[in-house]
Parts: sequence; structure tokens; C-alpha cells
Amino acid sequence: MSKKQKQTLWRILASAVLLAAAVLLPLEGWFRLCAFLVPYAVIGWDVLWRAARNISHGQVFDENFLMAVATIGAILLGDYKEGVAVMLFYQIGEFFQSLAVKRSRKSISDLMDIRPDVASVLRNGELRTVSPESIAVGETIVVKPGEKIPLDGTILDGSSMLD
Repeated sequence: MSKKQKQTLWRILASAVLLAAAVLLPLEGWFRLCAFLVPYAVIGWDVLWRAARNISHGQVFDENFLMAVATIGAILLGDYKEGVAVMLFYQIGEFFQSLAVKRSRKSISDLMDIRPDVASVLRNGELRTVSPESIAVGETIVVKPGEKIPLDGTILDGSSMLD
């Protein structure tokens, strides 16, 4: 997990605890509103900031703006718990999405490491080690036991099993 993801996870946990406390506290009026605004500020400040920044740049209808409108609307209607919960669940979804993107990028970069850096090619009767990019169509590649196959091709001689 990256530093930013750890910070987001801690914000999610802190906001969830604060939301549970606000729900359980027997408060009325402005005190109740303030009790719910604390977890809302903890979990939603970055979404509200991005929404305001995007609006100032002329990009109004994005997910940050819609989340801000939905949650602020719920709070203005008196549904404090729902407003905070929606923002909390949104941030949980964003957190899991960032984890999935990070894992996907790592998987793709790991796949890129499978490709061998060198290939053995038969040129003018002698075996040369070259980069796969320098092999021309029609040249003969020699693949020794245990080596990775550097390029697509047709088997000219011999037999083997591939994984």
C-alpha cells in the first residue's frame, strides 16, 4: 500500500468511528449537526476541495461535484447520518478502486518482465546474441533448453514442449 492509500484507510476508519459515535450520542439540534459534520469533514474534505477546484476550472459535472451535491443535500435536509454514510461509502469504493488499479499496473509490469532481453540468432553460419528488436523477419532464432522464446515464429527443426 502506498502512503496515500494508508492515509485514506486511516481517514476511512476514523470517520467510521466518529460516525458511529455521532449516531450513538443522544444529541439534539446544532450539537447533533456538529457531531455529524466532524466525520463528514474527515472523510469528505478532499472530495469537496476537488469539486470546488474543478468548478473553478469549468468542469462542473464530475463525480466529485455529484458527491458533494448529494451529501450536502442530505445534510441540508436533516439526514445527517445518510449524508456522511454516502461520502464514507464513496471513499471506501475509491480506496478499493485505487488498490485494484495499483495491482493491475503491477501485474502488467510483471508481464513486461517476462520478455527476454536477448535472443540467439543464426547469422552467416554463426550464433550471435542480439536484442529481439534487431531480428529481421525470416531470420533463424535458436532457442536453447530453459530459455524464453523472444519472438513469434515457426519451428524449423526439433521438438519441445512450451508453457
